[in-house]
Amino acid sequence: MRRLVAILAGLVLVALVVIGLLQAGGGDGGASSRPPFDLTAAQRELAGAPAPLAALHEQSATLLGGGRSAFRRRLDQLKGYPVVVNKWASWCAPCRTEFPFFQSQATARGKQVAFLGLNAGDSSDPARRFLRATPLPFPSYVDPKEAIAKTIRAPANYPITVFFDERGTLVYVHQGGYRREADLAADLKRYLGQ
Repeated sequence: MRRLVAILAGLVLVALVVIGLLQAGGGDGGASSRPPFDLTAAQRELAGAPAPLAALHEQSATLLGGGRSAFRRRLDQLKGYPVVVNKWASWCAPCRTEFPFFQSQATARGKQVAFLGLNAGDSSDPARRFLRATPLPFPSYVDPKEAIAKTIRAPANYPITVFFDERGTLVYVHQGGYRREADLAADLKRYLGQ
């Protein structure tokens, strides 16, 4: 009888481990199954984008200052294009999980949609290290006290993704991290028609 209980307990443990691995991204197209992102290849793929979007691609994986006024000027320059703003921090585990989805979608859609990062509540050195290890094909604005985040109605939690239509109107705020790239792609289609 003890042996049977031990075998059953072992099977339950194995089942829990397998379920945990699948939920962590091991079978649903999660970031762990992806090859490393190649920023140079992404920039080649984005070549020929309209000038306002090409200007973003030229600033790939950089942190930009200037605060609210610089961010607002950039949004004004992007009128005519849908804009996706992803608020992230280097210490945020869900942010790290969804970064590959933004790498991929920004590369695939970056000739029609503007992507911007918003590095909020973070320190510059860890943020720069993180962007070197996990580059984005678009820039991120530095927002240590979340002044920019407040102007675009991005709540204080992380990550947050804000969608603006081509007129610059806020159309959707996604709270929390994307667990699958397909969910981000679905929101791009649903809210921006892309």
